[in-house]
Amino acid sequence: MEFVSHGDKETQKLAQILGREIVKSSAQKKKAVVIGLEGELGAGKTTFVKGFAKGLGIKQKVSSPTFVLMKVYNFKTKGEKEPKFLFHFDCYRLKDHRDLTALGAQEFFADARNIVLVEWSDRVEKVLPSRYIKIHIDHLDNKTRKITVRK
Repeated sequence: MEFVSHGDKETQKLAQILGREIVKSSAQKKKAVVIGLEGELGAGKTTFVKGFAKGLGIKQKVSSPTFVLMKVYNFKTKGEKEPKFLFHFDCYRLKDHRDLTALGAQEFFADARNIVLVEWSDRVEKVLPSRYIKIHIDHLDNKTRKITVRK
């Protein structure tokens, strides 16, 4: 699927809708939902994550984990007592996939309560699950982005 966004607010709205839909569809999953985000610097990957988190009902301020590598947010879905978790990785500063493995990524990928968003996923693709959602964001101009979603 391809979408064209004409600004940050549209990008966040699209991500918010996707977040809601993924929560609905992940109820029966046995492993985490993993989403890889790709695109050049400034394309809008973190902007997308902010909207996605809002779609999950996360009220905390979401910011890029570029320097801490990972941030975790918890959220609850309707009718469930146990919290779920959104893991937000930024792999820009990692050397390769082995660095993500060292952070315990496989454990996060295995837990069905988790949704894992990985910025710069193309750098660590070797350790991502064989089936994950890939979102690529391209600059069309200063504000316009083409967002491609693939399963």
